[in-house]
Amino acid sequence: MNRLFKFSFALMILTLLHACSSQKVTPVDTLNYPQTLKGSQTDTYFGVTVADPYRWLEDDRSPETEQWVKSQNELTSGYLNQIPYRETLKKRLAALWNYEKISAPFTKGKYTYFYKNDGLQNQSVLYRQMGDNTPEIFLNPNTFSVDGTTSLGNVSFTKDGSLLAYSISEGGSDWRKVLIMNVETKQIMEDTLVDVKFSGMAWRGNEGFYYSSYDKPQGSELSAKTDQHKLYYHRLGTSQKEDQVVFGDQIKRRYVGGYLTDDQKYLVVSAANSTSGNELYIKDLSIPESKFVTILDNFDTDTDILDHQDGKLFLVTNLNAPNIRIVTVNVNQPTPDQWKDLIPETENVLNISTGSGYFFAEYMKDAISQVKQYDYQGKLIREVQLPGIGSIDGLGSEKEDEFLYYSFTNYITPGTLYKLDPKTGSSLLYNTPKIDFNPNNFETHQVFYNSKDGTRIPMIITYKKGLELNGKNPTILYGYGGFNISLTPSFSVPNIVWMEQGGIYAVANLRGGGEYGKKWHDAGTQLQKQNVFDDFIAAGEYLIQNKYTSSDYLAIRGGSNGGLLVGAVMTQRPDLMRVALPAVGVLDMLRYHTFTAGAGWAYDYGTSEQSKEMFEYLKTYSPVHNVKAGINYPATLVTTADHDDRVVPAHSFKFISELQAKDGGKNPVLIRIETNAGHGAGTPISKSIEQYADIFAFTLWNMGVR
Repeated sequence: MNRLFKFSFALMILTLLHACSSQKVTPVDTLNYPQTLKGSQTDTYFGVTVADPYRWLEDDRSPETEQWVKSQNELTSGYLNQIPYRETLKKRLAALWNYEKISAPFTKGKYTYFYKNDGLQNQSVLYRQMGDNTPEIFLNPNTFSVDGTTSLGNVSFTKDGSLLAYSISEGGSDWRKVLIMNVETKQIMEDTLVDVKFSGMAWRGNEGFYYSSYDKPQGSELSAKTDQHKLYYHRLGTSQKEDQVVFGDQIKRRYVGGYLTDDQKYLVVSAANSTSGNELYIKDLSIPESKFVTILDNFDTDTDILDHQDGKLFLVTNLNAPNIRIVTVNVNQPTPDQWKDLIPETENVLNISTGSGYFFAEYMKDAISQVKQYDYQGKLIREVQLPGIGSIDGLGSEKEDEFLYYSFTNYITPGTLYKLDPKTGSSLLYNTPKIDFNPNNFETHQVFYNSKDGTRIPMIITYKKGLELNGKNPTILYGYGGFNISLTPSFSVPNIVWMEQGGIYAVANLRGGGEYGKKWHDAGTQLQKQNVFDDFIAAGEYLIQNKYTSSDYLAIRGGSNGGLLVGAVMTQRPDLMRVALPAVGVLDMLRYHTFTAGAGWAYDYGTSEQSKEMFEYLKTYSPVHNVKAGINYPATLVTTADHDDRVVPAHSFKFISELQAKDGGKNPVLIRIETNAGHGAGTPISKSIEQYADIFAFTLWNMGVR
């Protein structure tokens, strides 16, 4: 961006934020919401009858639903089109996004591979090079479909690097196709595998690989329940219908994954019925007809095998260690009573990776990364010095690799690649993004606040330097609070564009996440889920009390489980915020478990069928069931996608229907439904730019920015 454009853009933003507008727009109270038919469907839970008038919207492929989607999108598009600076936001997003992005390199066989995006390519391209030769395009997902909506998923090479299995997703669906390629010739070798879901590909030599999937569901593959996952073995040269079921036909589990130890001696199977807790089995592949040996036969903990070496297994587990530890055990007696600590649990949560013959222990201290390097005897080699305060990703590689690579980022530092020498511990800068952005113009700091019950919650707040804390700053408060997922500092082009305009971006590390281990996670699950909402509400109150913003300038945002968070908080405290932005949210808590793999979320949520107590608890906060007539709800833009088979769009369809039917204020309550897109993974950059421009324009407009 040249100096003149920078000045013009800054002047335009200043005008948007501080000037009064004389432009006329359609008054919100003249919005004519589509007439959404109400049915007579009811369900009975423990003697209580619950109406579900919009059940028909669960049929995601019916002509009636299709017409409803079209009508809602037309209304939303018409509303957004009135906002004069929407296109300017879109142009700035595209300009800032347009920089080269390169991944850490990795070696397979005689080639080194890396991903690169030239700037605005819808999908990143996989390159390869031999030695110092010029890199060449190896796989270009942008050629998979005309509109860029088919994305590259997992890639799995054989040990010698001569063969590749890779998965693709069409339209953002979790269902995958798997193709097999000869790496040297880049020729596809045999028929494509179909109907693969929630799966990697684990090669056994060069003969075939293991993968996981469900039987094809009855009804719509985008919404019908899938609850019996199976591990298959595909032998090259045979058809998929001949693939052998290795695990899951006799023992019914919702999630089954298989992988091999690095020496390919053992097949490891992890089986689970929920997103937390797994059984663990191992099978000796060197012995024909060997049986699976049980390591763990319950779902009480999370445990996986890191490596095998000379008859010793290395495992990562939270058994008797909520913050996670590394243990060893003899492969012939692998049960927990024989485990010995290698890297004991500490006060900080551990995330482990292996590379170059070492363990790299990344600890989270208040959501900030710290890294220690250990050898295979559990000896501390050193603390790895990181470039600053933030998050790292990487530090995993093959045992033979001489160097490792990792990416460092925070809210004002684009992902920057470093090359680590594990022998000396020194890090060298490998790649710095060339982006039109100066981090020195922004500041980021961490605060702690007390939730309703006194629990201390961390939050990171980022904004442009010199911003006056006068209670009038447009602010987005973001949260998740579930599934043991940690929100750590990371760079985002959309967030920078938001802050360039004088906006504040705040991220609260709520209970239900993984920032402080299993206890922190469990404190936000099932009958304690309200803790998550209370933590988020308290974050908003902290921002208001400390003059970062006020209710008139506060927006809350979250996706998936975070969409539930926003839906619950906006229905409990509609006065707290001006704008609510629930994305691909879990919003019908009485029926979420009846769609696709939703039943697997029961560890976090419980289900309405579980007990009378759980049903009543879910009903108290389920967003779809807590929209009340006559309430002035905040301006709301629900976002979802028609191919989302993770959190089906019916959640969002029902919620917006309730809001439009019952809302008692003049704020717009709209839904934006992306077509030919899914839960988020693999979304083309072009679609992301359009979506963020719409979200930011809607948010600023409803905060009174003219």
